[in-house]
Amino acid sequence: MKPSISASALLALAAWSSTALAGPGQAKSPSKKDPPKPAPAPAPPAEPPPKPFPSGSDHRRIIGVLDVRIDGAPPEVGAQFQRDLEAQVDNQHYFLAPRMRVHDRMTNSTKWTEGCVIGGCLREVKTQTGADVVLLAALTGSGTSFGWVVTLVGTNKGIVIGQESERCDVCTVSEALNAATLATIKLLNNIPEVLDGEAKPIGPPPTKPLEDKIAAMHHTQAVVGTSLVVAGLAVAAAGAAFYFAKDHDTTGLAIAGAGGGVLIGGVITLAF
Repeated sequence: MKPSISASALLALAAWSSTALAGPGQAKSPSKKDPPKPAPAPAPPAEPPPKPFPSGSDHRRIIGVLDVRIDGAPPEVGAQFQRDLEAQVDNQHYFLAPRMRVHDRMTNSTKWTEGCVIGGCLREVKTQTGADVVLLAALTGSGTSFGWVVTLVGTNKGIVIGQESERCDVCTVSEALNAATLATIKLLNNIPEVLDGEAKPIGPPPTKPLEDKIAAMHHTQAVVGTSLVVAGLAVAAAGAAFYFAKDHDTTGLAIAGAGGGVLIGGVITLAF
């Protein structure tokens, strides 16, 4: 009779068999901690709010950037051109409206069509933005050769009021951009005070004719006063002479009195 195997022995044998079959490579490796997550990047600073368009007592001339075309250079060059221009423009006399803000305002119009850059259709730009002048800029290039043209157009009649252009066969984008910016500033500084088609400002009435009239009156008054003084002295002297020559004739006193009156009248005329 074979000896019986106990339940505890069977359990121990099963545990040993499973360990042996798993082998040393199947042992559970100790847990490792996950690497720390990098801190989130700080948010970029908020863009400053756009400056409001001039209104009320702000009489700066509005210059609207209507079109900026870039060909053969990175698209960012157009935005850089507008930033450089805004930094150098005379903000005491001009308000430069960037292209995006001009086109945002033009979406309110039911008359204007994209592509209007010259002619009578620009009057609608004046209506929607208040811009007296619009700016058209184009920069083209290939390799080291770049050219640019900047044009100012009045919105009243849509005619060109100034233009500058140049081409450089050996230069960089930055050099061409800087030259275009300086040329634009030159054009802005030469804008006429009153554009073709604008109503001329009504100034005070001229004062020169009135001043001449007053001067003539003063001259006449001085001549009359002087004449009266001279005449009064002469008459008074004649009266006195007559009085003493005619043995104190009272007629001489009367004549002298009349001369004295004329003399006083002359003095008063000169005084006032």
